[in-house]
Amino acid sequence: QVQLAESGGGLVQAGGSLRLSCAASGRIFSINAMAWYRQAPGKQRELVASITSGPMTNYADSVKGRFTISRDNVKNTVYLQMNSLKPDDTAVYFCNADMKTPTTPWGSKYWGQGTQVTVSS
Repeated sequence: QVQLAESGGGLVQAGGSLRLSCAASGRIFSINAMAWYRQAPGKQRELVASITSGPMTNYADSVKGRFTISRDNVKNTVYLQMNSLKPDDTAVYFCNADMKTPTTPWGSKYWGQGTQVTVSS
């Protein structure tokens, strides 16, 4: 069974840093784009950052210059380094990956279970 497992969330003071990790496991043929989304209470889920297999990166305007997305293709893992955190960054962060697997050989988007990030003022 293919899974995405996030880790690294927690409670941090404003101005602090956290590093999120998301590892894909199971029978995977290939991984194309990987991304981080977040969802704050009462708000819609939004894209934070994405990275292709190229790799090319893309960031939401609200996190440009503060967050860095990277990936390790050997470990099938994507990271999100978050610096200069603000209370507005408080949300559940979800990992997303476009993967080709035995059951989805054409490719499909998979989601992790989410990890809570809380930034106190």
